[in-house]
Amino acid sequence: MTRRPRLLDLFCGAGGAAMGYHRAGFDVVGVDNRPQPRYPFTFIQADAMTFPLDGFDAIHASPPCQDHMRSPTWNAKEHGTGWMLAAIRERLTGSGVPWVIENVPGAAIRADYRLCGCMFPELRTRSERWFETSCRLFDLMPPHDHTREVLNRFRTMHGPYFRRNGRIPTRREVALAMGIDWMTGSEHQQAIPPAYTEYIGRQLLEHLAACEAR
Repeated sequence: MTRRPRLLDLFCGAGGAAMGYHRAGFDVVGVDNRPQPRYPFTFIQADAMTFPLDGFDAIHASPPCQDHMRSPTWNAKEHGTGWMLAAIRERLTGSGVPWVIENVPGAAIRADYRLCGCMFPELRTRSERWFETSCRLFDLMPPHDHTREVLNRFRTMHGPYFRRNGRIPTRREVALAMGIDWMTGSEHQQAIPPAYTEYIGRQLLEHLAACEAR
C-alpha cells in the first residue's frame, strides 16, 4: 500500500492496542464510551456497539472482558456485558474488512492466537491475551519462554497487579514491564501490551497488501 491504512480501534481504552497497530504501520482511530484523555491518536467518544464501521481498512475490538475472567471474586452476572462479544463479532463480520477481536483467556472466542509477554524479549509480563481474527493467514506465533524473569501477574477483585521479590512494584515498573509509558493510574490494568498488536498488525498489513495486489 502507498498510504498508511486506517484501523478502527473499538473499546479502545487508553490505547495499548492502538500503539502497537500504529508502530506496525496503521493510522488508528479510537472509540470508547468513556473519555480517554491520554489516548495517543485520534479519539472519538461514542458507543462502540453502534459506531459506523465504514471507511476503515481493518477493525480491532476489545469488548469488556470482566465477564470472562477466571476469578472467584468477580460476579459475571452482576456485570452483565458478556453479550457484547458475540454481538461485536456479528457487527465486524458484516463490515467486509479484516478484523481482530481481543479478550482474556477463557473468553468465548476462537483463540487463533494466544500471545503472552514471555514471547517478546522487551516485555517483563506474562499477561496472556487471546485473539480471534477473520483471516487466519499469519505466521506461527513466537515461542513461549517462561524461563525469563518477569513481574508475575495475578488478579484481585480490584484488577490485575504484579509482584516481584515479595512486594508489589510501583505503577511505573508495571507500565514499563508492559511496554507502556504514557498511561497513569489504573489505565494500564486492562491495557494490551503494544507488542502484541504490533506483531498482529504487521501481519495484518501483509494480508491487506496481498488482497490489494490481487
